[in-house]
Amino acid sequence: MVPFFGCCSDGEAGSSSMHRHQERKLRMLRFWRDGAERQLAALEAAISTLERQIQRDGSASPQG
Repeated sequence: MVPFFGCCSDGEAGSSSMHRHQERKLRMLRFWRDGAERQLAALEAAISTLERQIQRDGSASPQG
């Protein structure tokens, strides 16, 4: 990955800038992960509900 222009200059200012960039990137990645986890939880709940409904409807209908 190519660093942003000006983020990796020599000296203390450059390392500070790189650190800020890494912190922002970490926050962004955690934000994306949290969103993906929320979506996964919603999918799991929908699948579970649908499976219960199918099981309930299958056992309620008379066989034969």
